[in-house]
Amino acid sequence: MSKIVSIHSFRGGTGKSNTCANLGTLMAMQGLRVGVVDTDIQSPGIHVLFGLEPEQMKFSLNDYLWGHCDIEQAAHDVTEKLGVRGPGTVLLIPSSIQAGQIARIIREGYDVGLLNDGFQRLIEELSLDVLLIDTHPGVGEETLLSIAISDALIIVMRPDQQDYQGTGVTVEIGRKLNVPLMTLLVNKVPTAFDFEEVRQRVETTFGCEVVAVLPHSDEMMMLASRGVFVVEFPDHPIAKSYREVVDRLMA
Repeated sequence: MSKIVSIHSFRGGTGKSNTCANLGTLMAMQGLRVGVVDTDIQSPGIHVLFGLEPEQMKFSLNDYLWGHCDIEQAAHDVTEKLGVRGPGTVLLIPSSIQAGQIARIIREGYDVGLLNDGFQRLIEELSLDVLLIDTHPGVGEETLLSIAISDALIIVMRPDQQDYQGTGVTVEIGRKLNVPLMTLLVNKVPTAFDFEEVRQRVETTFGCEVVAVLPHSDEMMMLASRGVFVVEFPDHPIAKSYREVVDRLMA
């Protein structure tokens, strides 16, 4: 049975899209057919991690929402760009990076109900094992929809006081929407911190499982979104942690 997994954060800059890209890539490495949808329409960016240039986007999620194409026509196979070998596949449905299209979304909005229809159609038409949704930060109608239909929700946060407050809001929403599996991923933790103490504090604060505590990484910063971390640094401890997250999601 196919799974829908939302990757969310209350604030931007937590590493949400990086998390989504790495998990999707690892799933494909395990032989799964993975769809990744960038619903952060106002500030899209995950396509950069997958090496998809704007001029290569014949159709985007925006085109589907405005009735210009079926959503599966906006799916771009980025498997070869990632260097993933074997039967696994990564299909990216990007949001448009064109300023005019972003401005139109902000100005006119769109029918959020189309997203649910599109997600289900992607799973069926593309025979997906997993659909990963890279959400828009904060709480909006499209985010509530994504969380509500998800089999699993990963909330990405940093050990920062603003993140603590915002994450609490998201956790409560996840509970009210009865998400079957909700976990927290604490990202960009200074190496001077006691990681086990961070894990215990977060789990106690939110009453929610912490699936990983990831350190601030110079290698991640130096990569600067020019690729997917688990491909470039497969033996790094962060890559090992991402693999453990995938195992938890797919259990």
